[in-house]
Amino acid sequence: MSFDCKSGRCETPSWMRTVLRVAGTYHALFAAWAVCWPNLWFDWNGFERPNHPMLWQLIAAITGILGVFLLLAARNPIANWMTVLVGLIKFTLAGFGFGFAIYEGEVPFNSIGLLIANDLIWWFPFAMILWASLRAHAGVPPSRSEPLSIAEAAASYSLSNGKSLAEASQSHLLALVFLRHFGCTFTRQILRGLEGIQKESNAHGAELVLVHMLQSGKETEYLGERSGVTRIADPRCELYRAFGLGKGGFLELFGPHVWWRGAVSIFKGCGLGHLAGDGMQMPGAFLFLDGKIICSQPAHSASDLPDLPGLFQALPLPAGPDTVSA
Repeated sequence: MSFDCKSGRCETPSWMRTVLRVAGTYHALFAAWAVCWPNLWFDWNGFERPNHPMLWQLIAAITGILGVFLLLAARNPIANWMTVLVGLIKFTLAGFGFGFAIYEGEVPFNSIGLLIANDLIWWFPFAMILWASLRAHAGVPPSRSEPLSIAEAAASYSLSNGKSLAEASQSHLLALVFLRHFGCTFTRQILRGLEGIQKESNAHGAELVLVHMLQSGKETEYLGERSGVTRIADPRCELYRAFGLGKGGFLELFGPHVWWRGAVSIFKGCGLGHLAGDGMQMPGAFLFLDGKIICSQPAHSASDLPDLPGLFQALPLPAGPDTVSA
């Protein structure tokens, strides 16, 4: 799905605006119908009239308010993503609730048409609009159409000690760990175990280097007492692109395994933070020597953590200052 964002406004496909207009119109008309004739739908389907028609009218009125907001949001779906999110939450909760009531026999099965028209048919297009909104608001647009080559990137980016990546890798093995944004629970999990990762690198004669997406110096707020680790600031994600790390897709960022591992990470106390970097960017780990990638470990999902033992095992010889060669 392609779209352009300029001066804070995103040009979106026309189908998104059409979906919100149709959904808004439908919900507004449904609300007017249910408020004015609260018993009509029950009579048509042969159901017993509700004991409290005002409750049905109140639900309809709330639906109508949502419809009005959807019509307003149709002018710019990406910018008005909060309204779309509210709609998606309503469709999800109402869908589960109404569907469960049908399953339990509390509501006749022939009322499933109302469930489909009011909620189910809108879920997928609303989810697609929200996905596009996430890409627009959370992703960092590339500064150039073509990614830098490895040589260009190594010469252009410097470590926190002042050396360029190319200079630092001359006859010295670097273990590059590309992080997701600092608010990500998986990044926080990496930082919590940073001491172990450093020991693993040192044991193989390598220097650990963290690559992050904040402006240089901003990362110390998140590293805290671990700020002594060598790092590279890449706010435009150019180094990420040069090493072949792109933006994640829906399943890579929000797939079931990501949710599961995220829940485990949060349960362990890693928690979540605000978005500090490109929320779409995928992580990875690499062994880098003499300006060349020796071993690579690009993540296949946002939940993949760097496996440095696996990286070092892939080397043809044990890593060390006298034994490792390009």
